Amino acid sequence: MQNTLSSLKPNQSGKIVRIEGGYGLQRKLRTLGIREEKSVKMVARQPIRGPVVIEIDSRQTTIGRGMANKIIVEI
Repeated sequence: MQNTLSSLKPNQSGKIVRIEGGYGLQRKLRTLGIREEKSVKMVARQPIRGPVVIEIDSRQTTIGRGMANKIIVEI
């Protein structure tokens, strides 16, 4: 089942299938280590449309919810 990264619940994991968005967004995410075929885990979602904290490659990073909506994951 495919969903957006922002729709994952805390402690739920998935595999990144694709990243929708322009070249700038994809380049920014790749510098953070977020790319296709990587396993990602939702650590926390901040309330009121705030950022999300994810774990990828055994390290945590924070991205905006708009970016997370463009990352499609397979649960």
